[in-house]
Amino acid sequence: MTKTERETGLRVSALVDVPTWDETVWSQPRGTIFSAAGWGTYKARRGAAIERLAVVDEDGDILGLAQAQTRCRGPARQIYIQGGPLLTDKGERQGEAVVRALLAHLALGSLDLLVADFNRAESPGAVLGLLAAGFRPVATAGRHTLEVDLTRGLDAILAGTDPRWRQRLRKAQRNADLTVRFLDDPAERLDAFDAFAAMYAALKIRKGFSNDFDPAAYRDLAANDPRHVMLEVREGEERCLVRIAHLSRDRFTDFFTASTERAKTNAAAHLAVWSFIRRGVEEGCRVFDFGGIDPAGNRGVFDFKRGLTRDVASSGPLWLFGRHRLVTAAAGAVLAR
Repeated sequence: MTKTERETGLRVSALVDVPTWDETVWSQPRGTIFSAAGWGTYKARRGAAIERLAVVDEDGDILGLAQAQTRCRGPARQIYIQGGPLLTDKGERQGEAVVRALLAHLALGSLDLLVADFNRAESPGAVLGLLAAGFRPVATAGRHTLEVDLTRGLDAILAGTDPRWRQRLRKAQRNADLTVRFLDDPAERLDAFDAFAAMYAALKIRKGFSNDFDPAAYRDLAANDPRHVMLEVREGEERCLVRIAHLSRDRFTDFFTASTERAKTNAAAHLAVWSFIRRGVEEGCRVFDFGGIDPAGNRGVFDFKRGLTRDVASSGPLWLFGRHRLVTAAAGAVLAR
């Protein structure tokens, strides 16, 4: 037992049973795919060591959850917690104690860096806990998104779009050859994901961008998780767009999309996003989240998203913690750029 555990009465243990972990995550109002086990599995396939940690009080009640992704860089460790730390209702009153218990368990060395990235799962107790423990927030222009308030209703949402966006949507809706299908069958979802991966690879070449997303490592996870909402748009028999979103209790979040050149002409993206809007309303979500914007680096996609909504929202800062202030300062300077 650590000194922190003796002082607070809290203990940190690995929760290794995946179904139990996911049941606990999804029972929280702020649970998302980033704190769910599948995302940890994906990160493990990408080389991270995954530890699913539960902070428990003397009564055995879970106060907080943190899925830690650890990578070693020479003598230093980089520990990344996405979608958390996730606090339970009882844990909200003990945010600082939960964070300090996690820090004691992780036992950072002088060169180690811990990064917490809520990914819209922040809560007052968790933020106050990070602040009280000495975490440093780093905000960047890239950590912004556009949102649609789904509680307004479809008519009001459509009325608030740019007239050219509505015109493109109507063009797609009048095209009898253009069809949208949400995919539920696992075999169909695997087939659509493979098509997405091929189109995404071609899109990266065409647009000249790169990222570290690995479709092959995520294929089965996305196809078999019902919280990943997948749709395809076809024109006749030709599949021209695949779009993937993820679903939480309150948010319907755009995640990945890929399309052929034909989709530029037939407005398939407008039809797909509007289908997501309708689905989000049906699911009872409060917000449709466009999953991020990059006006400087990808103006075309930004203008497309801005045609639907101009309600910009911060995705929140990254929160950094290191035992040595120079480690934290250097990491903050790099991330800020």
